[in-house]
Amino acid sequence: SDRKRNTPDGRTLMPRLEGRFDAIVSGTSAGGVEALSVLLPALPPALRASVFVVLHLPRDRPSLLVDIFEHRCRHRIREAEDKEPVEPGSIYFAPPDYHLLVDRGRDRVVRVALSSDDMVHFSRPSIDVLFEAAADLYGCRLLGIVLTGGNEDGAAGLAAVRRLGGVCVVQDPDDAQAAYMPQAALKKVEPDFVLPIRQIAELLGGL
Repeated sequence: SDRKRNTPDGRTLMPRLEGRFDAIVSGTSAGGVEALSVLLPALPPALRASVFVVLHLPRDRPSLLVDIFEHRCRHRIREAEDKEPVEPGSIYFAPPDYHLLVDRGRDRVVRVALSSDDMVHFSRPSIDVLFEAAADLYGCRLLGIVLTGGNEDGAAGLAAVRRLGGVCVVQDPDDAQAAYMPQAALKKVEPDFVLPIRQIAELLGGL
């Protein structure tokens, strides 16, 4: 439910996120580069949460996401590598044709894990796979965001975020370039926030 509210003079008060997050997960597909171009530069410089992003990409071509975003953002941008330690305040993109997960090893260090398991909703990387792994690890200290896209990947993952106590955000389908993905998420989950992309950016800017 959108937590915007109006003051007596009619001005809209933007909602605020309360509490600390150790991680943010975001999933998108069609229209995702444009949506992330609004969202990621809005992350505040002092952000300590690690950020993990799945954007559906052609599996047989190199990703250009690091090149696209590294000069637009104030945080370290990288394509995730298997078994690397997760660093606070860094943004990790799932590489083409690999599921992106996070896990805590026997040394208690949180690390990236890449998997070539079967596709989910015809997608590898899958938003559901990332969200479910992150929800298991971070619980109530996770923020999950489903953006524009053309299939239902992300809906079950966002439900896992909700079930394990995380905060859920969905892009307003009327604002999305491809409405199907946020609509599918809304059928599965009653999120904390349903907002246009620029207001999601404002929400994150207040972290």
